[in-house]
Amino acid sequence: MEREHGAEQFSSGLLPTAKTVNQDGIKVPKLSPQQERKRALTVWSKVCFAIGGAPYQITGSALGFFLQIFLLDVALLDPLNASVILFVGRAWDAVTDPTVGFLVSRTPWTRHGRMMPWILISTTPAVLCYFLIWVVPPIEQGKMWWYLLFYCLFQTLQTCFHVPYSALTMFISTEQKERDSATAYRMTVEVLGTVVGTAIQGQIVGMANIPCINSTSLTNSSHHSMHGNNSQILLDSKVFNERRAYMIASAVISLICVLCAVVLFFGVTEQDNQSGLKAQKHVSFRRGLRLVMSHGPYVKLVLAFLFTSLAFMLMEGNFALFIKYTLGFREDFQNILLVIMLSATLTIPMWQWFLCRFGKKTAVYIGITWAVPFMIVVVCVNSNLFVSYIVSVAAGASVAAAFLLPWSMLPDVVDDFKVQNPTSQGHEAIFYSFYVFFTKFASGVSLGVSTLALSFAGYVPGVCVQSDSVNLTLKMLVSAAPVSLIALGLLVFKTYPINEERRQYNNKQLQLLLLQNEELESEM
Repeated sequence: MEREHGAEQFSSGLLPTAKTVNQDGIKVPKLSPQQERKRALTVWSKVCFAIGGAPYQITGSALGFFLQIFLLDVALLDPLNASVILFVGRAWDAVTDPTVGFLVSRTPWTRHGRMMPWILISTTPAVLCYFLIWVVPPIEQGKMWWYLLFYCLFQTLQTCFHVPYSALTMFISTEQKERDSATAYRMTVEVLGTVVGTAIQGQIVGMANIPCINSTSLTNSSHHSMHGNNSQILLDSKVFNERRAYMIASAVISLICVLCAVVLFFGVTEQDNQSGLKAQKHVSFRRGLRLVMSHGPYVKLVLAFLFTSLAFMLMEGNFALFIKYTLGFREDFQNILLVIMLSATLTIPMWQWFLCRFGKKTAVYIGITWAVPFMIVVVCVNSNLFVSYIVSVAAGASVAAAFLLPWSMLPDVVDDFKVQNPTSQGHEAIFYSFYVFFTKFASGVSLGVSTLALSFAGYVPGVCVQSDSVNLTLKMLVSAAPVSLIALGLLVFKTYPINEERRQYNNKQLQLLLLQNEELESEM
């Protein structure tokens, strides 16, 4: 039924005069060598495009794994204030995505493209704000406002980089296979970016771990004063080193982000894929937003990945605390996080092969559910370092699928929209910005709620051992809650209508329409 509808849509005078027959038996115009070069995407371009995605994941992994523990144990903020920073910062970040998406969609074409100027201009102020997030200001009363200000500023500038970058996927090639291949390159580098962010932040900070306070001795009144004085001397002598370590790590990460942006800018050529589409009209942003948000496959895809992404974000935001306190591996938590990200990096090519061989929907079911048994095992077995590393390796494979699949499937939804709305164009930034909007907003809610839950459970910054209620809360945040969200997301995903047959059909129809417009443009 879908096939007949699409065929009918493209049979009413839209198809060009046939000049050759492709391998699928469809008559299409023969491309000139100039057109072939325009459509080709070299390996070098794919690599440079992929490198451009690293800054978002490098900073994101450092913030995701370490910001909560930094605010609580290093900046020594009250858990309630920390939850306000995490929630408001992420919520603000989510609000900026559709705003930037609107501005990008209205940006005129320049000699560098439409997306590239945004990427270039936002890089330097973004890394400066990122560095200031990890600075502990010499004030106490306004400390919360310091972190809230620079966290929000960084998220805004990072959005000005990431929304155009993610929408750039639709402007580097018109070939679906080329875009899928470039997305696989991108996801491999982005997961590698999470390794770099986790490694730099974790290893540098791990060398300057602040000593914990033995909370049991704090209840001993006869030795309370002596213990308090000794602990304060020890903290004062070591806390500077840890705060300096966070600043060094953030400076290194900032430099890497600038280098990645430079490689992207000089290594990728943005193509004006809308050239020659004279028959199409450019509708307003409001009209485009209504069209996008009423497109059923997009709504279902975003909702499904909203729940599954929220599951992994919830685990990511609390896993460092879980390893450090509930499992008791205070000296090893940064290494366990690094193993997860390394495993994810190595399994990205496997998932790319799997989705090409068995389809993207099948890859979602297998890849996302793969993490469930390991989320359960890690909270059920007794604290065992070897088991923790084994679980980390296995869970990393599922993290890779969660990274790759949403960005691999979003272009399919955009293509499906174009097939069903051939007279509407230029909405790529809306598709990508609102997907990021929903996931970021949910992430802000999860981080704020989880930090607040720890506050209610009685979390005490800097102590060696937390209470049983805190440990139980951490178990719920890294296991029970994520598993429930994954189940809910997969239930929604069952209604997602774009299977492999429909995806391939959409690709053929769009190629035919594009070739027709290129031919018309060459005749003018």
